[in-house]
Amino acid sequence: MDLGIAGRTAVVCASSRGLGKACAEALAEAGVNLVINGRTQSDLDAAAADLRARFGVTVSAVAADATTDEGIRQLVAACAAPDILINNAGGPPPGDWRQHTREDWHKAIDSNLLAATFLIRAYADGMAERGFGRIVNVTSAMVKMPNELLSLSVAARLGLTGFVRGIAPAYSSKGVTINNLLPEQFETERLRKNLTFIAEKKGVSLEQEIESQTQSGPARRFGRPEEFGATCAFICSAHAGYMTGQNILLDGGRFQGVF
Repeated sequence: MDLGIAGRTAVVCASSRGLGKACAEALAEAGVNLVINGRTQSDLDAAAADLRARFGVTVSAVAADATTDEGIRQLVAACAAPDILINNAGGPPPGDWRQHTREDWHKAIDSNLLAATFLIRAYADGMAERGFGRIVNVTSAMVKMPNELLSLSVAARLGLTGFVRGIAPAYSSKGVTINNLLPEQFETERLRKNLTFIAEKKGVSLEQEIESQTQSGPARRFGRPEEFGATCAFICSAHAGYMTGQNILLDGGRFQGVF
């Protein structure tokens, strides 16, 4: 399917690896030029070279901390008028919520609520003026299935979820959509770290925990990053202009609710 976005430009946060890189790959395959972002220049340069070689699109790499005002300024300076924004940030560490400090909570809010909020503020009105925009926030299935070990992530991401639902309708008539993608258990470095933490708490090996987790889900496997990226690219496509303010769950069928 031709997604109808070839030649457009996307800013993709946290995109040197994992789900962010998968989104960048799928967009590049659709002909979208990229501004990729992360904190480590060498990782970004490697990712940018890979994307250019494989897909023949223009790729700029901006090493900046998007959880800070300065990082957001650097991104906006590098790309003032993107057509697509993919907000993505690594989740805060798991742990006992009773032990989290005020600083832990502030970091979670900066990374998983405020960074996306301020980037939306930087870009959404310009998209509306130009008559086209796609904003996708990578959040977590935990906003539908809260887990006490991931309380930092749950709280911050639920804040973003509510914020997006409140503002999305105002942009709908102007060609701009704002949606959230909710992944759960995709094969990433982040998942491996979380499962290592859980395995240690249970007193089992990582391999045993991986087997337990995969067999407990309906799909009997973890999600593949390319599946996530393809979903993201479709939401950004010309065909998805009537979908906005939504939370799209990618969990292999684990969630047992209707809504």
